Amino acid sequence: MTHSYQKDGLPSYPSSLEEALEEKREQEEEEDYFDYHYDEPGSEPGTLSIEPDANPSKIILIDYNSKHAIRRVDVIPNALIPYLGTNTVSWMDVQGLGSEKVLKRIGEILKLHPLLLEDVVNVPQRAKVEDYTQQLLIIAHMVRPTPSSDGFETEQISFVLGKNYLLTFQEEELEDCFDPVRDRIRTHQGRVRESGADYLAYLLLDVLIDGYFPVLEDYGERIEELEDKILQAPTRDTLEEIYSVRRELLALRRLIWPLRDVMNILIRSSNKLMSTDVQIYLRDCYDHVIQLLDITETYRELASSLMEIYLSSMSNKMNEVMKFLTVISTIFIPLTFVVGVYGMNFKFMPELDWKWGYFLCWLVMLAIAGGLIVFFWKRGWFKNFYSLKE
Repeated sequence: MTHSYQKDGLPSYPSSLEEALEEKREQEEEEDYFDYHYDEPGSEPGTLSIEPDANPSKIILIDYNSKHAIRRVDVIPNALIPYLGTNTVSWMDVQGLGSEKVLKRIGEILKLHPLLLEDVVNVPQRAKVEDYTQQLLIIAHMVRPTPSSDGFETEQISFVLGKNYLLTFQEEELEDCFDPVRDRIRTHQGRVRESGADYLAYLLLDVLIDGYFPVLEDYGERIEELEDKILQAPTRDTLEEIYSVRRELLALRRLIWPLRDVMNILIRSSNKLMSTDVQIYLRDCYDHVIQLLDITETYRELASSLMEIYLSSMSNKMNEVMKFLTVISTIFIPLTFVVGVYGMNFKFMPELDWKWGYFLCWLVMLAIAGGLIVFFWKRGWFKNFYSLKE
């Protein structure tokens, strides 16, 4: 099952910013962007939990050596038996985890431990490495941007490394990131055809890890756009998008962080299935994972600073509104005083009998208002009122 992470908004618009923040915090506590699978209490170890909407399992076989390479599609499990124990390298790619009989039969043919098969089928699992002596289980997660570039999709990829074979499990039949490796095998580029299954596993892990960089580039562009929106015209939608970016980056961090331990274990593994030469190549993967973590942490800090900039911008905008209202009130207070004085019903008020008293009253009020406007203008109070129009 492919897991999608896209921006989501608040269900309603609270009356104040504080209520919006509190409501969003409660929503964050209730929902998790990436829940790992957990077994039901009391379930038997090795129990397979097939998702109802999981795709049927489909096996694609690529067998190669330095002289030839073949590719077979829709292979039945029993057809894998002749490729075991040969001098060629066999890449058995299982796409879809919805066929329990097929998965169990593969487990019987390759003598997979029940707990190994459980980790492969019961998705999603935390990225990890399990050493079963004759086999090495590696679990990682592939990510790809959504078509709208407003989030990302993730899929668990499981690698089972054995002697002269590599078994991979994918949740979907959708396009993956392994086509460059398939092309290298087909066209005999690089040293993949002269190397073993451990080198193939390295290539696939390297491509999988590199797939995180385009996703993070999209988040970098989204953060830049959000910064421009905040500085120009911050809105409630901007607040929601900032929260979405922070949560999605947190989900990415949860995917990337365990990969560091995976690479570290593989580099230091003493299992004979992982050669010393390949472990040197895996150091490059380790460096890429560290770069991904650094970028993710930097973007998370930027997203947090965007929230502070948003709150500061909203506060400044509120101050401008209050300044504008204060200017209006200050202008009308003396005018109200003048009108109030001449609105009193005293019998002896000489100004009421003057011929030009009414016009003089207007002249005095206009002079007071004009004088206050000039005073505030010279003090610079009107400079930032243009922002209130946005």
